[in-house]
Amino acid sequence: MLEEANLSVGKVAKRCGIKVSSLHYYESLGLIKSLRNNGNQRRYKREVLRRISVIKAAQKMGVSLEEIKSAFANLPDNRTPTKDDWQKLSRHWQQGLTQRIAYLEKLRDSIDGCIGCGCLSMKNCPIYNAEDKLGDNNTGAVILERTITNRFSE
Repeated sequence: MLEEANLSVGKVAKRCGIKVSSLHYYESLGLIKSLRNNGNQRRYKREVLRRISVIKAAQKMGVSLEEIKSAFANLPDNRTPTKDDWQKLSRHWQQGLTQRIAYLEKLRDSIDGCIGCGCLSMKNCPIYNAEDKLGDNNTGAVILERTITNRFSE
């Protein structure tokens, strides 16, 4: 089995366009695995290249490493995703991406108004937030978030 794992950390990092530290991090999360040679150096099977490509593609879509790990865990024997697996994973992740795009479009269309932070520094603030009443039960940009949420649910 070790003879199949012949890719060094540096070779995998260079081939995938990531840092060696990213490989170590992915491994610490259980997203990839390596074997050790007689000199206790990490060695990877060639399939790790596809696994890392899936990780990077999913991350570009805004999928968290935790979500990726969960998706990988649902694959039989925690195998590297096949073409069919990728189609299923990407369809699932595409739904989340579509929702994020809609949210970002609403955010883009609402960004020029008051965000309801309680600063009262805007000359034309559409709210009066005396004593930061919005902060009693909420955090962050309360008005902006409400506006986006309301528009998103329309």
